[in-house]
Amino acid sequence: MKYIFIDLDGTITDPKPGITKSVQYALRAFHINIEDLDSLCCHIGPPLKTAFMEFYGFSEEQALEAIVKYREYFAETGIFENEVYEGMESLLARLKAAGKVLIVATSKPEVFARRILEHFGLIGYFDDVCGSTLDDSRSKKEEVIRYAMEKNGVLENTDVVMVGDRMHDIEGAKAVGLASIGVLYGYGSREELEKAGADRICEAVEDLYEVIMSFND
Repeated sequence: MKYIFIDLDGTITDPKPGITKSVQYALRAFHINIEDLDSLCCHIGPPLKTAFMEFYGFSEEQALEAIVKYREYFAETGIFENEVYEGMESLLARLKAAGKVLIVATSKPEVFARRILEHFGLIGYFDDVCGSTLDDSRSKKEEVIRYAMEKNGVLENTDVVMVGDRMHDIEGAKAVGLASIGVLYGYGSREELEKAGADRICEAVEDLYEVIMSFND
C-alpha cells in the first residue's frame, strides 16, 4: 500500500477531555446536564450532527445549533485538551522512512485538524490533511475519503489502506472499496470493528507498523 489514510481522533491523538467537555457545554444550552464525561465518549468518532440527532433525538436544526455551541468551547479550549498517543510520532516517522504517503482522513473539520497537528508538531509527517467542512457539507467518512483520494490523485483503491478506531472509519473505507485496519487503543471495541468489516485489527500503537506493512505481503 502506497497511501495510508489515518483517522485523527482516537487514532493519532486521544481527544477525550476536549471533545467530551465541548459536548457537555453544547448540551447545557439545551438544558441537558451531563456530569459524567465518560458517558460522552460515544461522540468521539462519528460526525457531530449525526451524533446529536441519534443520541438526543435532536432535529437537524437543533443538531446544527448544538454544533455551533460545541465549537464555541472547542475552538478556543477543547481543541488542545488532547494528547498524542505514546509511540505515534515514532510510527509516523517509520512509515515516512518506508516511503508511505500519509494522509489524515477525519470527520473533524479540516481547519481544526490542521491546528491540532501543528500544535503537536506532527503536521510535517503528513502529505495532506483532509477533513470535513464547517458547513457540514462533507462530514461522513465516506465523503472525506473520496475527497482525499480525488484531491491527491489516487486512482487505484488497492493502493490505499484506511486506519481508524471506529466503525465509521471501517464502513467509510468499505463504501469506497478500500482495505481497512481497526485499532483497539482508541474508542471502538473489537466487536464494533469486526462487525463493520475491518480487514485487520491492531491492539496497540507499537504493533501498527507491522500490521500496515503486512498489506505489502
